[in-house]
Amino acid sequence: MVTIVDPYSGNMAMAGILDAYGPNSPGYPQNYTYSSPQKFTFDRGGFTVVTGGSKNALFVNLAGKPDPGTAKAIAYDFVTSLGWNETQYSCLVSLWTRESNWRVNAYNAGSGAYGIPQALPGLKMASVASDWQTNPATQIRWGVNYITRRYLTACSALAHSDQFGWY
Repeated sequence: MVTIVDPYSGNMAMAGILDAYGPNSPGYPQNYTYSSPQKFTFDRGGFTVVTGGSKNALFVNLAGKPDPGTAKAIAYDFVTSLGWNETQYSCLVSLWTRESNWRVNAYNAGSGAYGIPQALPGLKMASVASDWQTNPATQIRWGVNYITRRYLTACSALAHSDQFGWY
């Protein structure tokens, strides 16, 4: 069994479990074990499949529905209206908690990034509305649109951020 993650979509495809029966084991599935982590790579369909210690799995705890009136609630309502599921919302929560801790006035003095999504420069968010410096809804709308254009999903943006330290 292998687990395949498309690094650009954030979607995961997992092979199903196959119960294999030997000729001398009527009705009893075989057990497969290994004594040490195995590592191999192969190319298939334009993707390189990597196992073992080469890549870390992306695991995100489900965020749950946020408290009403919070920036997270604004984001939840917005992304669910776009058809994102709870997993994508949870990736967004994880990403923006790391980036800004959901503070509308978060400023990175080193890079100049601003706001909840850490837009660089922050003025880019003016393409959504002129209140970009103070309105979480404006920042969230810009940030989700950015993620959708560049990474397609929040989990893809989070995976990129995990690997490179930015998104």
